[in-house]
This record gives sequence, structure tokens and C-alpha cells, in this order.
Amino acid sequence: MAQPAADADKVTIRPLQSSDLETVVAMDAVFEGRTRRDYIETRLRAAQQQPERHAQFGAICNNELAGYMTARLVSGDFGQRQASLRIELMGLRPELARAGVGRRLFEALQGWGQRRGAVEARTVASWKRSGLLAWFAAMGFELTNSLVLEGRVGNSALYGERDGPLSIEPGAGPGREVDFGRAEANDQERFARHGADVRAMTTADLDAVVRIDREQTGGERREDLAARLAEAERDRAIRASLCAHCDGTVVGYLMARVDLGDFGRPEPVAVIDTLGVDAAYAHRGIGRALMAQLFANLGALRVDAVETSVQLTQTALLGFLVACGFGNSPRLAFRRAL
Repeated sequence: MAQPAADADKVTIRPLQSSDLETVVAMDAVFEGRTRRDYIETRLRAAQQQPERHAQFGAICNNELAGYMTARLVSGDFGQRQASLRIELMGLRPELARAGVGRRLFEALQGWGQRRGAVEARTVASWKRSGLLAWFAAMGFELTNSLVLEGRVGNSALYGERDGPLSIEPGAGPGREVDFGRAEANDQERFARHGADVRAMTTADLDAVVRIDREQTGGERREDLAARLAEAERDRAIRASLCAHCDGTVVGYLMARVDLGDFGRPEPVAVIDTLGVDAAYAHRGIGRALMAQLFANLGALRVDAVETSVQLTQTALLGFLVACGFGNSPRLAFRRAL
């Protein structure tokens, strides 16, 4: 037991660097039983592009990377008004597991977040990861009052609504040829059945999105929403930001990101961050149209799982998600005040 303590004394904490990528990928593959290079590379790149929103620290022992922990700063998911840290990735060499190095990495994240106004740390993990859950407990994390819900794209009726087979009527020629030149309902017309035209969010939509979000949450989240939109515009295979248009204006929006990792996920998962509909257009199928377009986009990306976390008090949102085919996830949501 004395040796790990001596090694821990030699550990220094510093920000992760591009040169750490290969070591992080290799260590993560040992912990997860599979390689997640694309996910890790994407997160490191995001930190370089938005250093004020991503914290990534490494533990250095004997001039080698011995552990790491990463998080991102978010300003509220589904109505949470205050900034928080979302822990995404962590790993440590086994010989340092009980030497307090994980705590030092978390303390580095905590200090980084506090300097940027974060009031709590949040994360989600499978209830089957007993060792990880024990570490969260030791760090003072507790269960939140939120449910983690998940849905399957391929099993959802929404996916069928968006990409069901086209029915093209036979033509009137001698051989009853199909007339591919005649007018046929396009995707936008299909969504008109739900009362909205849904398409990718652009910077021109931001003012309207901020307005709807402010009306729903009572807070100002322009900076956070703009950062998510910027990430979506850089790489739509990683983040999806959608807007619903009706009567010449934005009447709803949905933001999600595609994660190829996080603790114990066996497959890529789309995580819905926030969803909003203008109160004047409530109960007109706007939310369903947004969700259907998200499922269509995910189907094209071969992402079949969707996840989100909703507070128990948000009964209307819970009811909507259940109606869209979401159910209980084997993952639990945790928080810790900073």
C-alpha cells in the first residue's frame, strides 16, 4: 500500500495535449473493452476549438500520462438555469486507483468550473458499473431528481413517419408506366402534416430560439445556445440543431449531440440537450415534427439510440417523450454541488 502513495506524490496535473491522444485512446480501450478513438479525438478537438467550454486534465507520473478526466461547461439542459460541468470521460492506471489521483483530477475540474461560474458537476453512468458508482459516491455525488430516458430509432413510429416507403401511382400509358416526372409530395410537405417545416438551424434562427428558450426557462442562455449551434455547423455528424418554421417564423427547436462514448455505452447515442416550442403553437404537432426529423437524421447516420434526462417535475415533457416511444434507461443521473 505504501508504493501507490509514493507514486501519487510524484503525480502532477496538467491540461491534456494533442500528444496525449494515443495514450488516452489506449487506456480507454482497456477500460471499455473496445476502442473509441473517433469519440476521444472529437472531444479533444472540441476542447481546442472552444477552450472556455471544455476542461480536459491529465495526471502525469514518471513523465507519462497515468490518468485523465474531461468535462464540458453547459448552461442548462431542459430548463436548468445555472451553469454546470458535465463529466464525459475519465480513466486512471490501476496502480494509482486508490492513491487519490482521481480526486486530484476532479479537484482540477472543479476549480476550472468554479472560475467559469459552474455551480455543480453532473454525469450519467450505468447502474452496472459498480466501481465507477462507488467512486462517484466517494466524491460526494448523489442521485438527481431526473429520469434518464432512451428510445430506439429503428423501433419508433416517428422514424416510419419520416422515412416510410413512397407510394407512387402507376401512370396512364399503355404499360401503366410509373410517371416519375409528375408532382410528388416532398419531405417538407410531409412535415406540413404536423404543422411545421423542419430544417437545420442556422444563425438567422438564433434570436427566435433564444426568445422561445427565455419564455420557457425564464433565463438568458444566448451564449450557450450559440455555442451549441456553432458546434453543429462545424460538424453535423456530431451535433444536430433543428428548427421548426411555421407562418414565416421559428416556432420550435431541438438540440442534440451524438456521443460515441461516455461511461460504458456500447454504441453511439444521440443525447437530446434541449427542446422548446413557442407557447402560441403548443399542441399542434411541432414537437413531434422536430423529433421525427431528428430520428430521420439519426437513421441516416446509423445511430439507433437516443437518450435524454428529464426532471420528475417536468410532467408535460415526460409525457411527450413517453408518447414518442421513450422508456427507462439503465443509466442513472448524478450531481454534486461545487
